[in-house]
Amino acid sequence: MGVTEPTTGTDTTRIKTTAVKTGDRYVVNGQKVWISRVQHSDLMILLARTTPLSDVKKKSEGLSIFLVDIREAVKSGMTVQPIPNMVNHETNELFFDNLEIPAENLIGEEGQGFKYILTGLNAERTLIAAECIGDGYWFIDRVSKYVRERTVFGRPIGQNQGVQFPIAEAYIEIEAANLMRFKACQLFDEKKPCGAEANMAKYLAAKASWEAANACLQFHGGFGFAAEYDVERKFRETRLYQVAPISTNLILSFIAEHVLDLPRSF
Repeated sequence: MGVTEPTTGTDTTRIKTTAVKTGDRYVVNGQKVWISRVQHSDLMILLARTTPLSDVKKKSEGLSIFLVDIREAVKSGMTVQPIPNMVNHETNELFFDNLEIPAENLIGEEGQGFKYILTGLNAERTLIAAECIGDGYWFIDRVSKYVRERTVFGRPIGQNQGVQFPIAEAYIEIEAANLMRFKACQLFDEKKPCGAEANMAKYLAAKASWEAANACLQFHGGFGFAAEYDVERKFRETRLYQVAPISTNLILSFIAEHVLDLPRSF
């Protein structure tokens, strides 16, 4: 999914990538960043502005989405630049230079793409919540086994409450996040509004996974930093979800405005 841009981040309505209709084609120019798995995918959903921001009544109007054949695009106007990063994740920067897309690849109605993207984002946030929950259970399983077996001062370190309590707390938070994840999934499957639930599921799951990761690394001691234990790798990977695909602060802003009816902060 090609949405994020370097200069706009999560201020999606201000994206600068344009798609201008010329005959039976759209000509795309612009740039995207943090676009994952381009090298392993056949198709991409691309968000571009088809009507200038200055010409629309609402800033969310005038955006459209297109189905892009990646293999064809890299031959005729799309450049892919991989971004080396700290986690085991393949992501890229994309550049569009007069990329032509058949008009029939427009998804839905021209100018209504932002609404369609939001629907997809709810599914994405719920999916990421599920991923974080899986990570959380991995950390809990790994650290629980380790502290049962690791003996210091003549006793397993898992016998100490100072070790038990952070692990137990992280497990409780993962279980709670899992319930919110399933609530968001149920609402989505029933085609009911689920923006708040999807955001809360992502928030809770990312937080719970990060706390489990901290406990796992801490109680492995120096071995937590050794590559052979995989803890340091998973620790880095789960940290991503405090930032992406939506940051923790933006979720809090969403809940404050749309659930608690507080004044918009930005």
